[in-house]
Amino acid sequence: MIALIGNRPALQVGRHQVHDYDTGWLLDALHRAAQAAEKDDFPFLDEIARGVEEYLESRCPLQLLPLPSLFDKIRLMLEKIGCGMIADKLEPLAPPVTLSLAEAAREVGEGFELGFFSHIRREIEELRTAGAEELRFIGLKDAVLHLCRRDQWDAACDQLSRELHEFLRRHHREQDHLTRPLRMELENQRIE
Repeated sequence: MIALIGNRPALQVGRHQVHDYDTGWLLDALHRAAQAAEKDDFPFLDEIARGVEEYLESRCPLQLLPLPSLFDKIRLMLEKIGCGMIADKLEPLAPPVTLSLAEAAREVGEGFELGFFSHIRREIEELRTAGAEELRFIGLKDAVLHLCRRDQWDAACDQLSRELHEFLRRHHREQDHLTRPLRMELENQRIE
């Protein structure tokens, strides 16, 4: 059994599930849509966000809700209350997504570093396409030990760890030109 905050369903973002989330990203998505619709002064965005939050906590019958389905429901609700222009501009935005590097390393197998980096790049792109703008990577030490086929940390692990940091930094810099740049953290340290 999964313990959910305030009985909210888990959100399906790409192939990942987000269980522990607040709802600040909903308000961000609504503000962006209002701004894109040139309705910056629309006064009821907070109330709409609270309504969606209440739906998630007490009316959603699902335990797992795909993010596109949630945004379809929000668009429909906006249209019903006469905010079609904002509904038309609403883009899916996901809460922060946590990715386990250790799990990714196990999926590709021991010693398969190139496959690991390719896998991580694909995951980032799929999540970005699904609406994720903030990614948190965990499990660095276990991933590196697995990929290096080591039980104890050594110089090869240091090298691979540096390569992974640089890979994520490079990927982050590649995203800078986008209108919605990706924010990434590795073991609670911001990647810039």
